[in-house]
Amino acid sequence: QVQLVESGGGLVQAGGSLRLSCAASESISGITVMGWHRQAPGKQRELVASIISSGSTNYLDSVKGRFTISRDNALNTVYLQMNSLKPEDPDVYYCNFKRYGLRRGDYWGQGTQVTVSS
Repeated sequence: QVQLVESGGGLVQAGGSLRLSCAASESISGITVMGWHRQAPGKQRELVASIISSGSTNYLDSVKGRFTISRDNALNTVYLQMNSLKPEDPDVYYCNFKRYGLRRGDYWGQGTQVTVSS
């Protein structure tokens, strides 16, 4: 069972920045997809950004140009740099790790709260 530990959430003013980190207990190398999702109370969880093994990325339209996802395979860590935060961005952000192949698995972190004050 892969453990994912998130950090970096907190309170920030509108227009400010935060960087989320997600450290995996095992290697994230191989055929893997790392992603950040978010969920507001009463709403479905949505994919914010993802990055595959090759480094290709995908973003939710509303965060394009403001958020950047990256991964460091040597540290087994994925990051989400969030700039120009807006009042509609606050949610609980969850790290997700999908591994394909013989050791297939789908793992989630415990979530980290992001709060934006206007």
